[in-house]
Amino acid sequence: MTTIDWIGFLGVFQILLAYALNILGKVGNNDLSFILLNVFGASMACLASILLNYWPFIILEAVWTLVSLYALLKLKKKN
Repeated sequence: MTTIDWIGFLGVFQILLAYALNILGKVGNNDLSFILLNVFGASMACLASILLNYWPFIILEAVWTLVSLYALLKLKKKN
């Protein structure tokens, strides 16, 4: 596996981990850990997509990152 593969793999793993933990009831969608897993996971997956120049996933992961950052800012304002 290349460095790009590892970046993408770790990013996708974080997104899937957040999803699985949420579905299993271990974290809520407003928990800091859930939001951070999504922010970092989507950012890493977006970076890998940029390095691969694969536009569909660049758009997907960029939007996912922005939405997750919005959730993080919303959580920060709430506390």
